[in-house]
Amino acid sequence: MSATPIASREAALRIALAARALNGLDTRALVGALIDKLEAPLTEGKLGTLTVEDIRVIIAGDFADQGCHVGVEDAALKDAVRLLWGQGVENSDFPKVESYREGDLPVSIRVAIAANRGENLDGHFGSCERFLIYQVSQSALRLIDVRSTVEADGAEDRNAARSLLINDCQIVYVQSIGGPAAAKVVRAGVHPIKNAKGGPAREVLLELQARLASPPPWLAQIMGVPAASLARFEEELEAGEAR
Repeated sequence: MSATPIASREAALRIALAARALNGLDTRALVGALIDKLEAPLTEGKLGTLTVEDIRVIIAGDFADQGCHVGVEDAALKDAVRLLWGQGVENSDFPKVESYREGDLPVSIRVAIAANRGENLDGHFGSCERFLIYQVSQSALRLIDVRSTVEADGAEDRNAARSLLINDCQIVYVQSIGGPAAAKVVRAGVHPIKNAKGGPAREVLLELQARLASPPPWLAQIMGVPAASLARFEEELEAGEAR
């Protein structure tokens, strides 16, 4: 498989939504089948050439020439093709991204949220459909990107590829994550936080935001500022040196 099997995030989004429409078909399997048919990289233009019959044959695999029932209703096949064409993608449950330029939110951190539906923390690191990317400061939090994991799942080491997908973030929230995957996340410079309960992403981030003004040591290290719990000792040390 090509190092870059999917040409754009728009193409990755279309594939992710189509896989969901096909009764939750494994996205990695769909990517592989599409590459077999269209060749890598998968572009928006190539996806736009697919037909309902193409998708039926892809799902049927080796049994396609036997006219087997693929277990997916015609309506779902048509929905999947429309999504691959780019139709209805704007009406999907991918939340709206807010504009952001570097420096817009001074003294802020970038946080990824493992998500499957809408704007929620509801995903396992290794299987979530997307990462919601937020810029968080004491006074504001802004959704600046939504990153589909489809392309990462086409990689030989999917956990390493997922870590690379969010390596510009300082923190990633997940409902769960395995030990080997967590090690790869940390190696990418990202601090994983498990929150098994999950819930609306912004509610989770509001708790983090409230701690930015007086961060504990682990968060202060990420932010590059003194920890609140150590501030008193630093002040005493500075006062002693000044005498």
